[in-house]
Amino acid sequence: MSLLPQELGRELVASETLLWSGQPRQGVMLRQADFLLIPFSLLWGGFAFLWEASVIASGAPAPAAVFGLPFVAAAIYLIIGRFFIDAWQRAKTYYAVTTERVIIVSGIFSKIIKTLDLRTLGEMSLSERRDGTGSIVFGSASPLDWLTGGMSSWPTPGARQSSRFDQVAGVRTIYDTIRTARRSLAK
Repeated sequence: MSLLPQELGRELVASETLLWSGQPRQGVMLRQADFLLIPFSLLWGGFAFLWEASVIASGAPAPAAVFGLPFVAAAIYLIIGRFFIDAWQRAKTYYAVTTERVIIVSGIFSKIIKTLDLRTLGEMSLSERRDGTGSIVFGSASPLDWLTGGMSSWPTPGARQSSRFDQVAGVRTIYDTIRTARRSLAK
C-alpha cells in the first residue's frame, strides 16, 4: 500500500483501520460498451457534421445553423470527449476498505463520498480479467450499467450509478479483503 491520499485520509475515523486503498486504472481506455458506442458515435457524428456543413454551405438562415450545434457538440463528446472525461473522473476517484466500511471518493467539480457499512453491505459481484484487473459492484447493478460500462461520465440523467470499485488491479485480493472484513464483523 502506498501513502494514503489526502482525499481518503480525511474520511477515516479513529475506530477503523485501513485494510486497502487504491484508484481505478488511469488514462484513456476502452470498455466493453465501446464496441457498440464507437460505431454509433461515428454514425451520429457523420450525420451531425454532414447536416451542419450542408446547412452552412446552402446559405440557410442562422437559426438553422445554430439548431445543429447541439448535435455537433454531442457528436464531439460521443466520439472523443467521453474518453477524456472518463479518464479525468477516474483520476479523481479513490477507493478504500476499512475494518468497518467501503469508501468511494469521486467527483470532478465537487466531491462525492459514498460509504457502505460492511455490516449491512448486500450482494457484491466480481468481474475479473486474466490480468487480475476488474471491478467489484456493490448491491444490484443499475439497468443502464451495460450501456455505460461503469462510466460515471456517461450522461444518463436520473439513472442510478451503481457503487463500484471500477477497473482496479488485484481485484480478487480486494474482493477477498472485503469478504474477510465482513466475516470478522459478524463474529
